[in-house]
Amino acid sequence: MAITIATWNINSVRARADIVEQFLVQHQPDVLCLQETKVANEIFPHALFERLGYAHRLLNGQRMHHGVATIARVPIEGAWRYDWQDNGEARHIGVRLPGGVLLENVYVPAGGDVPDRTQNPKFGQKLDFVERMTRWSETLKEPAVIVGDFNIAPLECDVWNHKALLDVVSHTPVEVELLARLQASHDWIDLGRRFVPAPEKFFTWWSYRNNDWRASDRGRRLDHIWCSPSLAPAARDFAAVKDARDWGKPSDHIPQIVTLDL
Repeated sequence: MAITIATWNINSVRARADIVEQFLVQHQPDVLCLQETKVANEIFPHALFERLGYAHRLLNGQRMHHGVATIARVPIEGAWRYDWQDNGEARHIGVRLPGGVLLENVYVPAGGDVPDRTQNPKFGQKLDFVERMTRWSETLKEPAVIVGDFNIAPLECDVWNHKALLDVVSHTPVEVELLARLQASHDWIDLGRRFVPAPEKFFTWWSYRNNDWRASDRGRRLDHIWCSPSLAPAARDFAAVKDARDWGKPSDHIPQIVTLDL
């Protein structure tokens, strides 16, 4: 069976319910993984998704901050929630897709502004988060897809200006090296770059500070879709919905969609 999986840092699912609905109506993915939902589980907007046919919803929410949700119109099972932040923040939820494939939805911390863990504890927390993910990944035995906002742009062509951003959190050498170690720990396949090969520029995030984000195009590829090597041949289509950056009250991230023949 073919299954379409979308991932999107929505930056508050309730504040942007209208563009979530627009996306689901236009693209109709089977599964939608949201990050930064910023809502406690008990007040999640279930009615919106129920009305659109997304009857399966597994949540890891938190009031006003963080939060992830995996929503589907096909049966999903689970859920498990790893505390890779090691402080109880809601940043991960895992489910099992039809056919048994694992789907891990993750929101890596941004890491603050100063790329030095001695001066900025948030940066250290981010590095430790990815280290814990790597230790988990090393033991992974089942085929899996991992998606979400990794808050790291690893390649030179994943940012608008490599040299200008070498000292900016999200593209520093230490973060890039750490993400490479995570990827190598399971031989993860970066599906975004399989379909949009380097050195083509490819971004998924543009700052709100840019008044005309299209004209300046100062973006970064912070959001990713990876799969186990055994699943790579199943990936048949991929899209990044760039127009969503202009919808209504937009997120600063755009959604991505992959189609897998499972």
